[in-house]
Amino acid sequence: MNNLLRLIGNRLLWLPIMVFGVTVLVFFLMSLSPIDPAFSALGENASPDQLEAYRVEHGLNDPLIVRYGDYMAGFFHGDLGTFGPSNQSVSARIATALPITLQLGFFGFIIAIVASAILGVVSALYRDRWPDQVIRIFSIACIATPSFWLSVLFILLFSSTLHLLPASGALPALTQDPGGWLARMAMPGIALAVPLTGQMTRIIRTSMVEELDKDYVRTARGFGIPYGTVVARNVLRNALITPVTVLGLKFGYMIGGAVVLEVIFALPGMGMAIVSGVTSNYVMLVQGVVLVVAITFIIVNVIVDMLYILIDPRIRTV
Repeated sequence: MNNLLRLIGNRLLWLPIMVFGVTVLVFFLMSLSPIDPAFSALGENASPDQLEAYRVEHGLNDPLIVRYGDYMAGFFHGDLGTFGPSNQSVSARIATALPITLQLGFFGFIIAIVASAILGVVSALYRDRWPDQVIRIFSIACIATPSFWLSVLFILLFSSTLHLLPASGALPALTQDPGGWLARMAMPGIALAVPLTGQMTRIIRTSMVEELDKDYVRTARGFGIPYGTVVARNVLRNALITPVTVLGLKFGYMIGGAVVLEVIFALPGMGMAIVSGVTSNYVMLVQGVVLVVAITFIIVNVIVDMLYILIDPRIRTV
């Protein structure tokens, strides 16, 4: 138990250090942008005096290290700056956009986990037989299918032709209208999950096959323990170690994929926020969105690291 707590404590200790590193990287990279935040906020009709007054008011003429300190002070108070002519709050924009991106990312993630776990286990148990061959072909097809291309096909089939699912419109709250939420999220969620399903199916199958070929499985069968019991109690748990590690890295790609699909399906998430920020030259908005997405990725990976420690008892004894 002490070893387990020490390992988890080390992961948590590195969390603020990694977050600090991300803030430094994002801030200083964005500071290299040739776009003038004052010009973006006030527009092309602003006079030089108005632009200069805006720069002074928002500290844009201060040294870079001073601006970073001011930005971090605001960051710890939940203030990521403002954007646009009306000085809209970046934090408020992210507060409405991030939950939608996380909902889509987690929804696609859950679909991929459930589908790949079932397909991977079945493929391994029926190794080199027809179910295995069919699943392997299906997984390769999934890997080769881009989410954005599949999204267009879904819209053409289920929205434009069959009129079964909406491709745009408001996203109902999950707690208030689960059916409406599911109908709105079905196409982007499945499109997001398909490539990951193919990848994870192959990883789970390989991991399962390696475990099934180990001596402890033959020994347990020799003692008369039912095959299903050995698979459920031992093989599955040991085979999950590698897939869980890979899933932590893949979740970041799921968030990135969700950002792209939000634009296709007109979901007002982080994807739409960053697109509007780039097209309108809102540097502070782009900076805030990139920073929050990066921090989300780090936090998720730290959580996955801790799950990995809990699943694999060998790590706790190191």
